Parts: sequence; C-alpha cells; structure tokens
Amino acid sequence: MSIILEHEVLETQPSAGCTLGDLYQRFGPMPFERIRQLPAPGTATEEDVLEIHDREKRLYELVDGVLVEKAVGLYESGLAMRIAWMLMNFTNPRDLGQVFGEAGLMKLKPGLVRIPDVSFVSKSKLKIAKIRPGQPLVKLVPDLTVEVLSKGNTKQEMERKLVEYFDAGVQRVWFVDPRPQTVTVYQAPETFQVFSPPMNLLGDPVLPGLTISLTELFAPPHEE
Repeated sequence: MSIILEHEVLETQPSAGCTLGDLYQRFGPMPFERIRQLPAPGTATEEDVLEIHDREKRLYELVDGVLVEKAVGLYESGLAMRIAWMLMNFTNPRDLGQVFGEAGLMKLKPGLVRIPDVSFVSKSKLKIAKIRPGQPLVKLVPDLTVEVLSKGNTKQEMERKLVEYFDAGVQRVWFVDPRPQTVTVYQAPETFQVFSPPMNLLGDPVLPGLTISLTELFAPPHEE
C-alpha cells in the first residue's frame, strides 16, 4: 500500500517504531519533511527533542515517540507575537501569571512535548513549576493555549493536539486561522465558538475582563 503525503508517494515500510501508514492515520496528509526520520518514528524521546534543539536550533514536538517539526510561517509568527503582546498588556499590570511564546517547550505529560504558539500560565501554576533560567524542558500545563494555523497543519494533527491539551488540563484553546480571519474558542474538544471581525474576543474564564478587538488583531501592521 502507498500513502500520499503532500505530493509524494511513499511506500509503507515498517520502521523501528511505526509505519508510514501509522503516521498518516495519526497526523493526516502532513508534509513528509516535518516528520523526523532519525531517530526512527515511534522511538524518539524527550532527550532527542532537547538534543536536536541544542544542536540544530529546530523545534520539534514529541507525540507517541514521533518528532514532528513545528509548522511556522512568517505572517503566522507575527500574528502570534501580536496576540502575545495583547495578552501581556493585560496580564502583566495585574500580575496574573506569564505569557510564553512559540519557542516554549512544554511537557504536558511524560513523552508528550507540545509547543503552543502562545500560552498563558497562571501565577499559582508558576509557583508550583518553579521555572528557572536554563531549564530546557518543564512539566507545565497552560491555562490557555493559542495555535496560529499554518499551511502545513493538517486537520488530524490539530484535532489530536486539541484533545491532548484538554486531557492535560488546559482550560481554553484558541485556534487562530489567518486566512478566513477567525478565532475558534474551544471550551472542550467538541464545544466551541467561532469569532471574526468586527467581533471581540473575551478572556473568560481564564482571563476575565480581557477584551481583544479582532479588527485590530487581524489588521495589517501598516493600517493600525
């Protein structure tokens, strides 16, 4: 059997950990270059995530022993920075917690490392985690995670990520899609609301009182 992954036809031969058929079932028609082949899919560890990051400065998420490279585009990265800036403008003066960016490796549970584009962690959780300079990987479950969808993301990949976030204890997940200019706010994997300009995005219940203008969020920088 053959699996078509983003214009490539690849034979499903067994690896040390899983087959390409397994990868397709888990992640959908993902660009094949996003899946690290060494170490073999299904055999990777948290140590591999850190070693590759230190040596190559590349960000990989770890899912069931598979290293999946973080999909980031230039526009999407800028949009994530804008969201982080808006969150920080609200949380910092109130000393509510900390906002993290798209390079923050988070260990949701043993063997599961995710890298939200933006995340907020409450002050109470930060006290427990005791984050220190130089810590490469911290077990930390955000209160809010934000994923800015990129062209390389697949439906299966994002659905899986959504379930993992809520299973770990995340309260709210925002999927920000730049193309239709929408923000889907998930209260649970199957419970959500879709917002678009000129609507406002509210921070309840994680950040009560926060209001983000989606017109402002999606406005090109030169039009602000």
